[in-house]
Amino acid sequence: MSTRLSDYDYNLPEELIGQTPAEPRDHSRLMLVNKKTGDIEHKRFYNIIDSLNTGDVLVRNSTRVIPARLMGRKDTGAILEVFLLKRQDINTWECLIGNAKRLKIGQKVFIGENNELVAELKEIKEDGNRILTFYYEGVFEEILDKLGQMPLPPYISEKLSEKERYQTVYAIKGESVAAPTAGLHFTEELLEKIKEKGVEIADLFLEVGLGTFRPVKTEDVLDHKMHEETYEVPEKSAEIINKAKKEGRRIIAVGTTSIRTLESSVDEDGMLVAGKGSTDIFIYPGYKFKMVDGLITNFHLPKSTLLMLVSAFSSREIIMDVYKKAVEEKYRFFSFGDAMFIY
Repeated sequence: MSTRLSDYDYNLPEELIGQTPAEPRDHSRLMLVNKKTGDIEHKRFYNIIDSLNTGDVLVRNSTRVIPARLMGRKDTGAILEVFLLKRQDINTWECLIGNAKRLKIGQKVFIGENNELVAELKEIKEDGNRILTFYYEGVFEEILDKLGQMPLPPYISEKLSEKERYQTVYAIKGESVAAPTAGLHFTEELLEKIKEKGVEIADLFLEVGLGTFRPVKTEDVLDHKMHEETYEVPEKSAEIINKAKKEGRRIIAVGTTSIRTLESSVDEDGMLVAGKGSTDIFIYPGYKFKMVDGLITNFHLPKSTLLMLVSAFSSREIIMDVYKKAVEEKYRFFSFGDAMFIY
């Protein structure tokens, strides 16, 4: 087991970073990885159905991504970008602001041609984030949908043709500022076929925050402080998953956010507890998984906590070898990249 950051580095040519989503969604590539042997097969994502068994439970994060990026201006005309991070109450948000030093307490940012949103700076937090109160007429979510842009990660330079392409087809509710990207590969048709095969589907919710992209800056990864995210495990989902667990059926997580939620919600008897909570769980090699038997995930950034989580699910040696092969085979990486199923 290694806790050295440099052991989770790999060389990634820039042209392999996915800039646009696959079309159709389920035609992205899929690498099948045996977590114990490291054996690899190359497929398309729609072939995932062949790797799922009747009785498996597919657990997915059904959070919605909000168009969190807003362009506004001060009364002087200076342009500012406001990025919504986390809702504090009905009209108050924790935000990031581009050129933040140019905005003082009590000053306002005007957003939209007709100032449909007006944001007032109320507080500057120790970490540099800003607390803004928003004034508007009507329904905030509707105005946000009209004025906001999807919060694509910084490594994606292409403009998104449709907002819904950075949203899973099964997104229900939530205020995530990053997509649970492993779920982007599923189509409604593929999910129907999966259900017809006798695979159960359980929804949970984790609000994906920008911390997901925060780089690890300490050479000893144990010194890294994980970001905190809020989650909800519905009663029905807990029942489905616990019944399957007792019967020895596989629990397959769609994405690292689903794993973080599941592994944060297990009691001492290995059963999933329904309810709401928050987690800053840090999963790295040596971690003993209590709930998850399989993982569908994308290819993650070098030196990231997500790469460490995936390594914990198999082994660092196997996963780093898998990533080397993915580069050789020219798989696409990151949010709009290809997928792997580790089983």
